[in-house]
Amino acid sequence: MKDTFIPSKQNLKKQWYIIDAKNKCLGRLATEISILLRGKKKVIFTPTQNLGDSIIIINAEKIFVSGKKRTQKVYFRHSGSPGGKTIETFEDLQMRIPERILEKAIKGMLPKNRLGRKFFKNLRVYKGSKHPHVSQKPQIIKLL
Repeated sequence: MKDTFIPSKQNLKKQWYIIDAKNKCLGRLATEISILLRGKKKVIFTPTQNLGDSIIIINAEKIFVSGKKRTQKVYFRHSGSPGGKTIETFEDLQMRIPERILEKAIKGMLPKNRLGRKFFKNLRVYKGSKHPHVSQKPQIIKLL
């Protein structure tokens, strides 16, 4: 009888990675990051455990989208009060809060459950090239 291998917390070492989003396509970058957050590229991948690494994304304001999405793609949010609906285009949101664009794209690619929320906590997105996680010694990853 074969036993199922379940990795334990003792033999698991989480890595910190830093990704530069400068001149990267939004969707292609988001898919690569969601795969790293879930830990799907690891040999010991288990879909029921959080084996992913921590990801730091810098230069979020320099990301691009193809075609007419810059003016046609809209982001919707609601405050909860009557008449609290707000609709913004990609261009407006990129000028105001560029981190939110990447966060929403990546969060939509993660599982919609407790485990997905744990994966999302391992993501840090920053507008510029500076970040406060130097002490974790993140490794730079070149994507695409």
